[in-house]
Amino acid sequence: MEISWLQAILLGLFASLSSMPGMGGSSIGNYTLGRPLIGGLVCGLVLGDMTTGILVGCAMQTVYIALVTPGGTVSADVRAVSYIGIPLAMVALKSYGLDATTEQGAALATSFGAMVGTLGTVLFYGTATINLVWQHMGWKVVEKRDYHKLYLVNMGLPWISHLICSFIPTVIMCKLGENVVNVIKTTLPMDGLAMKTLFTVGSLLPCVGIAILLKQIVKSVADFVPFFFGFVLAASIGINLVSATVVAGLFAVINYRIKMVAAKRVEAGGSDYEEEEEEI
Repeated sequence: MEISWLQAILLGLFASLSSMPGMGGSSIGNYTLGRPLIGGLVCGLVLGDMTTGILVGCAMQTVYIALVTPGGTVSADVRAVSYIGIPLAMVALKSYGLDATTEQGAALATSFGAMVGTLGTVLFYGTATINLVWQHMGWKVVEKRDYHKLYLVNMGLPWISHLICSFIPTVIMCKLGENVVNVIKTTLPMDGLAMKTLFTVGSLLPCVGIAILLKQIVKSVADFVPFFFGFVLAASIGINLVSATVVAGLFAVINYRIKMVAAKRVEAGGSDYEEEEEEI
């Protein structure tokens, strides 16, 4: 599988758009277009293999499902995972002759995502560092009261940062990715200890993402019941992710309505208590 210059440029463009807050706000750019789940679809469309792209994106999304960036602090850049890691993983799967639906294929994909995600932090902080130059220029504009120039500082100049740290690295790494994968394939054969270790570590990475997510949302032992219920359904009935999502959505609606009724009862009880206190 070879990535052409046109395909690499398109991937670089999407990498830049997903890193730009101006792309419809962070909700559309960073938190939607930049997620591996959406990036897998985009990469699949660009590279002509939508099925593999989506499967690889799902595998990588599981690893970073609970990733947050408090105060701009990132442990991995999922935008690099989406538009550098996914294409390279797709090339690697084709090169090794693996199917993305197999356990080894998913492990290889998550391993590539983890490697690129760590590398992406350098690009992320590089963008932030260059943006400090535009910020300094913005303060000078404010001091001179040339407020109309702030549009250029806010919406125009940051594109330079993202072209340098998002577009160009994505294009180069995607285009040269096939050569890198061939070197890895020659150096690390499938039956070697290094590849077996890579597959083992890659298989464990989704557990890390799910564990971090559970640590954030589970507040009591009872919260584990719906979580394990989904695994029971998947194991006993054999339902797919779409069916499990529908069942989980139903439980979420029921739980939400129960909490709303309980909250209204608390409010009603509090108002009655206040009225009785005023009468006394």
